[in-house]
Amino acid sequence: MAQAKQGDKVKVHYTGKLEDGTVFDTSADREPLEFTVGGGQVIPGFDAAVIDMAPGEVRVSVIPVEEAYGPHSEELVTPVDRSRFGADMELEIGQQLQVGLADGQQAIVMIVDMNEDSVTLDANHPLAGQALTFEIELVEIG
Repeated sequence: MAQAKQGDKVKVHYTGKLEDGTVFDTSADREPLEFTVGGGQVIPGFDAAVIDMAPGEVRVSVIPVEEAYGPHSEELVTPVDRSRFGADMELEIGQQLQVGLADGQQAIVMIVDMNEDSVTLDANHPLAGQALTFEIELVEIG
């Protein structure tokens, strides 16, 4: 039976969990995820977990921080003067905002702290610093 290898286009169903067992994402309610193995479309540990799987096979893989979204970087947590936001703008901790970067790109940041004078923004991926467990079912190769 065929096994997934670098360069194969595959379809998988998956459920991703945090270390405490909380499900953070699943394909159960939608079409399988389709990607090219080794194509950089998914995190490195997910890519590696699919290699050598056969259609119909289910695998549970624990992906370390370095092969997931990387470590949490304090350099990406920045206080910003509150006056940079409109006076009528409703802000709350946990809220995500899209901000423009100096190079013209856009980034998603999360408000992690705030007071009357400043708002602290975190540009880390929400899953940075966490090992992730995925249950992966290879649905199809090709």
